[in-house]
Amino acid sequence: MNVNSYLKHCFILLVGALVLSSCHTKKAALKGEPGEIVTPQAGIADKYAQMMGVKSEDITNGRLYNFIEMWTGVPYKFGGLDKDGVDCSGLALLLEKEVYGITLPRITWQQVAVIKRKYEDELKEGDLVFFDFDGKQFSHVGVYLQNGYIVHASSTKGVIVVPLHGAMYKYFSRAGSINVDSVGVVAAQKED
Repeated sequence: MNVNSYLKHCFILLVGALVLSSCHTKKAALKGEPGEIVTPQAGIADKYAQMMGVKSEDITNGRLYNFIEMWTGVPYKFGGLDKDGVDCSGLALLLEKEVYGITLPRITWQQVAVIKRKYEDELKEGDLVFFDFDGKQFSHVGVYLQNGYIVHASSTKGVIVVPLHGAMYKYFSRAGSINVDSVGVVAAQKED
């Protein structure tokens, strides 16, 4: 075998290996429309089920967990709303819009104004959870997932899934579901 045919053969094997390996790599993608429940990808469902201590069958909202997978690790950036950086209220705004089709106000104190308060044991997927950091009321927000876990934009670790009863719990302030009727009222007040 001459050098040219050897290189050609190696190139074909390399391309073939890359094509085959890419078939097994599934990136998270938001399928369906906001508000629609789509079946989660098996690998993503397994990952979050294990992380949160639930069964894979309990991970039913593929759009939510694909969104989280796509944003996990994005760094914290005050005022940020993209993959270069996002803050806590920006992450909540984007998640609620992309996953549930709900348009939240942009700022945390405005977001807390549109919730119907709930006790912790009443929280459901998509509910908002607020914290008081640095003595400031409602200065941080996360989104409740299930089994006591939330997703939020940490100022030190970026977008991450953590237990509500972890290190942040001592700052826990309020939680509740979004009152869709109030969202428009707060947005109108903002424009005044």
